[in-house]
Amino acid sequence: MAEQDKALEFTGERFTPECVREIRYEHWHRYAFALAMARGKRVLDAACGEGYGSNLLAGVAEHVTGVDISAEAIEHARTRYGDRGNLQFHRGDAAQLAFADKSFDVVVSFETLEHLLAQEALVAGFARVLADDGMLLISSPDKHTYSEVAGFRNEFHVRELYREELLDLLRPHFNGIRLYGQKLLFQSMLWTLDGSGEGVAMQTVDADGKVSPGLDYAPLYFIAVCAKQALPADLPRLSSFGDREESVYSHYNGEVRRNMSAGARIAELEAEIDRLRTSTRITPSSRWPRWLRR
Repeated sequence: MAEQDKALEFTGERFTPECVREIRYEHWHRYAFALAMARGKRVLDAACGEGYGSNLLAGVAEHVTGVDISAEAIEHARTRYGDRGNLQFHRGDAAQLAFADKSFDVVVSFETLEHLLAQEALVAGFARVLADDGMLLISSPDKHTYSEVAGFRNEFHVRELYREELLDLLRPHFNGIRLYGQKLLFQSMLWTLDGSGEGVAMQTVDADGKVSPGLDYAPLYFIAVCAKQALPADLPRLSSFGDREESVYSHYNGEVRRNMSAGARIAELEAEIDRLRTSTRITPSSRWPRWLRR
C-alpha cells in the first residue's frame, strides 16, 4: 500500500474517511455544505483532523490551511493530501491560533467545540483571524438530544452546550448568526427530473397520522453560520446530502434481510421440534433447555 493511501487509525476521537454509514453522512455533509461559501476564499479548517475536509474545500477555495493539535494527524494529512499546491497543514492549538488578524475569509471548525474547555478563547480567536466580511461555520452537538435524551456519554467530549449556550457563546463576536439543525433522517424525497420548479416543500407525519409542514424533529447537532456583518442572502434554507451507493439504506436493507432469514430459520426449527414431539411422543424433561420444553 502506498504511503499516501494508508488510513489514520480510528480511535473514536476523530473521524476518518474510511468510516461508513451514519457517521460518514454527518461529517461529509458539513464540509459539502461549506463548499459554496469557500469558493475562491482563503479558508482555515481549525481542528482539521485527518485532513479529508480540508482537501475537499481546497478543490474550490483559493487556499486552505488545516490546523490540528495532533502531530500524528498533521503528518498523515501532509502525506495523504500534500500534493495540492493550495493546501497546507500546520500543527497548532485551535484555541491559540498563530495567524495574523483578518487572515482568512472563511473559518470552518467541525467536531471541535465540545472537545475543549477553552470555548470562549476558541470563538474569540476565530473572530480575530476572520476578515470583516468573513464567515465562521462551526458545529456543536445539542446536549439535550445528544446526551440527555439518548442517555449517552461521549468520553471525548468535555463540555457540550444547549442551544442558548451556543448562541450566547457566539453573539459577542458575530452580528449575523443562522443556526441549522442536523440529524440523519429517514426521508422519502421527491424532485423534478428536469430541474424545474421553485421552493421547498417539507412535511412530517406524527404517530397519529397528522401531517404538519416543515421538518419537525429535534436536532442532534447544530451547525452555526456566523458573520461579523450581515449574513449572505443566498444561504440555503435546506441542505440535503447523500451518497449514490446509498450505504446507510443498503445496510438497513441487509439487516432486514438477515433478520427475516433468521426468523424463517427459527420457524423451521420450531416446526421440526413440534413434529418430533408428535411423532415420538416425548415428554419434555425438566433438564431440557427451556426452548425445547415449550
